[in-house]
Amino acid sequence: MLRNFERARKEKKIRLIDICELLGVKKHQTISEKINGVSAFRLDEVLKISEHFFPEYKIEYLFKDDED
Repeated sequence: MLRNFERARKEKKIRLIDICELLGVKKHQTISEKINGVSAFRLDEVLKISEHFFPEYKIEYLFKDDED
């Protein structure tokens, strides 16, 4: 699970649907699965999310898997 990502997302009140719209994803379950480690974000998705929603955070911090 991407706990840092979730913490930052909730602090900034960014909804899963907001991320879906940015990435052109139809189901918020897809984003939820990526946050929970069921599947992985692609590099282009990571960059787009970081630049749009979290420019103040380092990518390594946001997308660090808690399993590491």
